[in-house]
Amino acid sequence: MAIWDFAKNAGKSIFGKAEAATPAQPTAAEDSARKVEALKNELRALDLDSSDVHLTLRGDTVKVESRGADRETMEKLVLAVGNIDGIAKVEADMPQEATPVFHTVQKGETLSAIASKYLGSANKYPVIFEANRPMLSDPDKIYPGQTLRIPQEG
Repeated sequence: MAIWDFAKNAGKSIFGKAEAATPAQPTAAEDSARKVEALKNELRALDLDSSDVHLTLRGDTVKVESRGADRETMEKLVLAVGNIDGIAKVEADMPQEATPVFHTVQKGETLSAIASKYLGSANKYPVIFEANRPMLSDPDKIYPGQTLRIPQEG
């Protein structure tokens, strides 16, 4: 299993506050189950969920497991859960032996600049944009701390 680091305090906020149905605070297990359900809902919204995807949350680390997902889908699953506010690490096995290339956006960076760095041409930014769909909906809406998938041209 490989582990990828993410900016814990950057990304989409999906966890909200634990709603107290009773005066007692939720247990750690209840809070963890609530957060896993929120992560699953986010994957469903991105059309990345299947009956084969299993998530386990330990603190600020998510373990992603899937037997049927191909490499591209696994990379997108890692990014979808890693780019959530409150998640610092994602652990997953990747199909094939090559290590995925991820890039954490720095202040002032654009997809064109990132494409130039990794793909040799700023004009190849649509390749990075498409590789990160459905998590990205607009090539101009990236933010510092967000991690992007850099496709390997073959």
